[in-house]
Amino acid sequence: MTKAVPLTEIWRGPIIESLHVGHAMICDHEGHLIESWGDPDAIVYPRSSAKMIQALALVESGAADGLSDARLALACASHQGASLHTEAVHEWLAEMGMGDDDLRCGPQMPQDRLAFNTLIKTDGSPCQAHNACSGKHTGFITLARHLKAPGNYIDINHPVQKACLDAFEELTEETSPGYGLDGCSAPNFICTMQGMARARGWFSAAREGESVRRSAAARLVDAMHAHPEMVAGERRACTELMRACHEKAALKTGAEGYFVAILPTRKLGVALKIQDGSTRAANCTITALLVRLGLLNPEHPTARRFMNAPILNRNKIETGRMKPVADLLV
Repeated sequence: MTKAVPLTEIWRGPIIESLHVGHAMICDHEGHLIESWGDPDAIVYPRSSAKMIQALALVESGAADGLSDARLALACASHQGASLHTEAVHEWLAEMGMGDDDLRCGPQMPQDRLAFNTLIKTDGSPCQAHNACSGKHTGFITLARHLKAPGNYIDINHPVQKACLDAFEELTEETSPGYGLDGCSAPNFICTMQGMARARGWFSAAREGESVRRSAAARLVDAMHAHPEMVAGERRACTELMRACHEKAALKTGAEGYFVAILPTRKLGVALKIQDGSTRAANCTITALLVRLGLLNPEHPTARRFMNAPILNRNKIETGRMKPVADLLV
């Protein structure tokens, strides 16, 4: 078995102070491994980077007929709980005659600074719509209603989760060895690193008018590309990097250092996992891979923010730098 390899370095002065290791895979649209760092067979939880796969059943079933692209992007999102996101979730639920109590993701303090400060100043409490996964859960509810299935849509034996597993195993071309509960209480299925990159490569070649599943995938990619603000939020890597790329890309982070990319113009899929779960290293590594593949100018302000970023102390003095390992950019 190949071990995790260095991907992102943290420098202070003349030496590396910290080193983030992990796995990164690039697959083409036929599932072939084009480049890899680390172990293609490493067993992982893809966490929220799996949301586009989980949203496939919502679209291919017909449950999403009439839904806007912004709502489809929200179904794939790990949003930061800004009013833009929470209002969209509540409006979507209300149109189905449902409300916040019908969600099963649990409340979460918003990551959006304005929303966070507003709750603190008013002594308010977060609702479930503030949860980063509330868009995915509203999509689950929409699918459950379409299937005339019961309300406990996060149960592993529920038709919604069975549909998610079907898509997950078909696209990864693996039988998942199991699942764990995600932070939002929904099942998160296990796969290999290459399996997740293979799934992203499949998405990259999906086009409208092909099979029902491929048409659904193309619609989700288009929705994310058109509405990057719904996928994460301002200053977040998913949103900012999609805006910065000069070619079409659908990017999605996952908890514990996971990140994926769907690159339709290149018919490539990318999956990476930072072994220690570091978000800063995942952001740096995906940025480096986008530069490597020619989708992102290394001098773009967003690229410089997430890659080769200066580390400042409290006096705003540069003490070091975060950067990808050299061979990621060669």
